[in-house]
Amino acid sequence: MTEPHRATTARSWRLLRAFGKEGSDPAHFYGLLARDTAAQLASYTELKGAVLLDVGCGPGYFSEELRAAGALCVGLDADLGEMRARGAPPEGVVIGDGLRLPVLSGAVDVCFSSNVLEHVPEPWTMAAEMIRVTRPGGVIYLSFTNWLSWAGGHETRPWHYLGGRFAARRYERRTGRPPKNLYGRSLFPVSVGAALRWARGREDVEIVDALPRYHPRWAASVVSVPGLRELLTWNLLLVLRKR
Repeated sequence: MTEPHRATTARSWRLLRAFGKEGSDPAHFYGLLARDTAAQLASYTELKGAVLLDVGCGPGYFSEELRAAGALCVGLDADLGEMRARGAPPEGVVIGDGLRLPVLSGAVDVCFSSNVLEHVPEPWTMAAEMIRVTRPGGVIYLSFTNWLSWAGGHETRPWHYLGGRFAARRYERRTGRPPKNLYGRSLFPVSVGAALRWARGREDVEIVDALPRYHPRWAASVVSVPGLRELLTWNLLLVLRKR
């Protein structure tokens, strides 16, 4: 049974500490984050028996926890290499393009995507596809790392504040290899403001929540402050309900 989600300061601190080990111990970080995410999603919708699509599932950390919470979860990713990050591809996955989801309209109860949107060249096309495949009354859980947050440049941070291409060149000079998340190819600047404008402009969804995913609940109001939200949000979570 999924424990109730509590967006406390202590929880934010645990996630931040685990994030520091993402490179050296990804199983610890992603396992903790996946458990937290399953509990967070369960606070918005019933997961037991729900048909759920995990867009950009990678090696399957989130899919596993969502199944453990009772969801009938199918993972989808365009990159077989990402699926094999832990060895063999996870069970219950398909290869597919997030910009053209190979799923019938209205086929899933929940469409889920964690930290994928900033890696696709047409983020709002993918987001619209997630809405399309969700049934009326269903939930879309969409989160991403916004570009102007401290983590926006991923492994090239904080030099992304001086430009994505500059940050990528500096990373390659320092390490002797290009970054995994290469600006303009596999990493794109997505903003909190753009996400909110996109969601508010859709007539086929209502916004259930828009908040910094990893922050304590008392800090959620930062999303309402233009400019400041781009620097302080770190990771925006949009929870939408299909009309």
